[in-house]
Amino acid sequence: MKTSSDAQVPLVDTADTQYPAHVHTPAPLSPPGTKTPPTAMSKRPLSNGSAPNSKTRERSVSEQVDANALSKALHHIEEAGRQRENTPGASPSRKRQRIYGDRFIPSRGQDFQASYSLLHEDGSPATPSRSAKKTAQSELHFQKKEANRTYSSLLRSEMFDNEVPQSIPPPAEHPSRSRTPPVSSSALPATLTPSTPHKNLFNYAFPASLTPRSLSRGPNMNARSDIYSLSPVKYSSRTMLLSPRKTPRQVSKVPYKVLDAPELADDFYLNLVDWGSSGVLAVGLGQSVYLWDSTSGVVRQLVQLEGESVTSVGWIQRGSHLAIGTSRGLLLIYDTVHSRRLRTMSGHTARLSSLSWNAHILSSGSRDRSILHRDVRSPAQYIQKLSGHKQEVCGLRWNTDTGQLASGGNDNKIFVWEGLGERWLHRWGETEGGHRAAVKAVAWSPHQRGLLATGGGTADRCIKFWNTISTSQTAASPSATFSTRIGLDLLDRSDRPHSNGNNDSPTPPSLLTQSEQSNPHLLRSLDTGSQVCNLLFSLNTSELVSTHGYSQHAINVWKYPSMQQVVSLTGHTYRVLYLAMKPDGTTIVTGAGDETLRFWEVFKRGKDEQTTKSTSVVADWGSIR
Repeated sequence: MKTSSDAQVPLVDTADTQYPAHVHTPAPLSPPGTKTPPTAMSKRPLSNGSAPNSKTRERSVSEQVDANALSKALHHIEEAGRQRENTPGASPSRKRQRIYGDRFIPSRGQDFQASYSLLHEDGSPATPSRSAKKTAQSELHFQKKEANRTYSSLLRSEMFDNEVPQSIPPPAEHPSRSRTPPVSSSALPATLTPSTPHKNLFNYAFPASLTPRSLSRGPNMNARSDIYSLSPVKYSSRTMLLSPRKTPRQVSKVPYKVLDAPELADDFYLNLVDWGSSGVLAVGLGQSVYLWDSTSGVVRQLVQLEGESVTSVGWIQRGSHLAIGTSRGLLLIYDTVHSRRLRTMSGHTARLSSLSWNAHILSSGSRDRSILHRDVRSPAQYIQKLSGHKQEVCGLRWNTDTGQLASGGNDNKIFVWEGLGERWLHRWGETEGGHRAAVKAVAWSPHQRGLLATGGGTADRCIKFWNTISTSQTAASPSATFSTRIGLDLLDRSDRPHSNGNNDSPTPPSLLTQSEQSNPHLLRSLDTGSQVCNLLFSLNTSELVSTHGYSQHAINVWKYPSMQQVVSLTGHTYRVLYLAMKPDGTTIVTGAGDETLRFWEVFKRGKDEQTTKSTSVVADWGSIR
């Protein structure tokens, strides 16, 4: 930078073009107090190198640079550059949503009560596949229910010490004003309970562990006293939380064997799978019947029909004789050892949907709405015809202990028949507390005499339990009727929507619907949330298995009589319409419209398990004619 002494020296352009000597531009003076040298305004030559004309010369001479304006312009340019380099004072902000109210509480979508007891990884099981998503949600629902029950018990113990307060109705003279109850309990009517518990929430008196005699010698250091505890919960609550819990029974959720079953019909009313006492599984596929030996794994074809399809199969209780129902209403009896047809029996005018054996009596249900009793020792086609159902008979089961036959139909009715009698013993429909959809699932309990379980279709989705042998109940009082019901300890109704959630005491009969209260034979009704296709009681444990259709496609195992879910098995992509159990009671097989048979190891072996008799009952009462 040049000093102020050089201010009088004109700037000279160093370009090669020389200006004429007669052109003189006066040098502007620098303003006082500034060190910036003045800028010389030189005149550029023309592009052709000729001398400028007179107008250009006059304009160049007249133009002069104002030093003050130039200094201000340079100052503004410098300030503008600094503003661009500096960071903006306020950061950009996003427009916030206007919230009306004093506070904003976000919804986290979490059940804090259930999370209290689900802090471990097993509390929220992962779903390995999309097909198991609904099942995992169902299992998590049951775990949350147990967690909420534990959490509620802990809060009740901590706050009220099992003395839950009840609200007092306001006095009649001041209905809109609530008063504090008087201190003296004698002033209250006998029917009212104080609104505060007997135990004060804030007690400043000496604890019970400090006796008057021990006060003079110092406090009694009781390790179980709450005043010396460092835990935020009481000793009784800690004992409850730290007590060992019963480990749930582990059931494999993966079938140990899967067999292809092409042409396995996706028909709710058919019964195409049955497992015989000799360990052979019979399956009706289209026009054929196949046998699978569980011991050797050999599959062979027993029969192939012509012009009709297989609609039901049923093994005799003991032996190798198999009954086959057809779409034309015929009943075929085969000796599976020699692959020989023994009899062809008629009597039905429509397809034969269900079969059930009782020694030498074979009963069949058909779409023609009738049930036929057949004595396979007699040459007659049938010995008794039962009429009661208004639509197809799709569920049929004999109870060999009581000599009763239970039937379910597409008319939403359940019939219980006594022996071979023509008159029904019980009939339960929707008006009697029964089902509101077709009844295919029918099962008798092997542990409780006269206990019947039935399942309803899509519009019903319920499993109902019935007492079929007690006829002495009267409708004198609901409580008396409830207390005399079969003595099964039935019933924990904790899964009902209005239940108190306590396992120790059953729900009063007042929570039943009006139709359920009017039927003393109805023991329980459980809504499963899905179409019930089959039911089977375990032979070795007090458990029940059910298969479902729309819309879960699951196999559920329940504890009985509490009806708590043990496990839910998935894998089928269609309705699980077929169910059978291995003779030893440990394994079940399920079939569905996805044309697969899946084998599951579900139940435990019995302690006093006996070897299955391989002899046929036919040898006891003669041959089949």
